[in-house]
Amino acid sequence: MRKADLIAKIADKTGVPKVDVLVSLEAFFKEVKDSLAEGENVYIRGFGSFITKKRAKKIGRNIKKNVAIEIPEHHIPAFKPAKVFVESVKNSKSLNNGVA
Repeated sequence: MRKADLIAKIADKTGVPKVDVLVSLEAFFKEVKDSLAEGENVYIRGFGSFITKKRAKKIGRNIKKNVAIEIPEHHIPAFKPAKVFVESVKNSKSLNNGVA
């Protein structure tokens, strides 16, 4: 499912115009990105958590030049689904019957 498909489904289910759904969805994405960039995690009960994970400093290798390079410590965004969310996907009838 793409973002356009998601917008269409939400608009159909709620009766809200697609343009308004798009604005709301984009605002949500922006707030999540901004919060993670500021080091603040986003917790959505029953859905999951958008968090930042710390990657330690390590030594990598540039294969073309055969040179060792240092990759500095950095943070990456991650998503951790809620237990309820994981269980609903795990118990999904369409996935368990081989239908995707």
